[in-house]
Amino acid sequence: MEKEKLRLDKYLWSVRLFKTRSQAADACDKGKIKYNGSSAKAAKTVALHDEYEVRTEGRKWLIKVSGLLHNRVQYSEAVNYYIDITPAEEVERIKFQAAVFHTGKRMSKIGRPTKKNKRDIDDFTGNSGS
Repeated sequence: MEKEKLRLDKYLWSVRLFKTRSQAADACDKGKIKYNGSSAKAAKTVALHDEYEVRTEGRKWLIKVSGLLHNRVQYSEAVNYYIDITPAEEVERIKFQAAVFHTGKRMSKIGRPTKKNKRDIDDFTGNSGS
């Protein structure tokens, strides 16, 4: 038996565009989810064939609802409930950004010495460290 009403925040969470339902609701409140060009509220009822523009941290999606999903399922099944209709130029822009974008994290074993490295350097140079 399929329920006829499904909130937008619950749908976005169940198809795994957001990690938590509260993140999906926050995105709606902040105007990051658009339906027909205007901001969509978290309580909006989702219908088949609706198209939503979703801005997440990593990218901008354009999705079309192909099925209603009330519970969160694994990713491989969740992708069957929406169609990604994001324009090709947006997808290319995201790929380009990913290649250029720097997270600010240091590469492993590059940068400041670890505590063990520091002790090894002190032993080698004869410094007592105090």
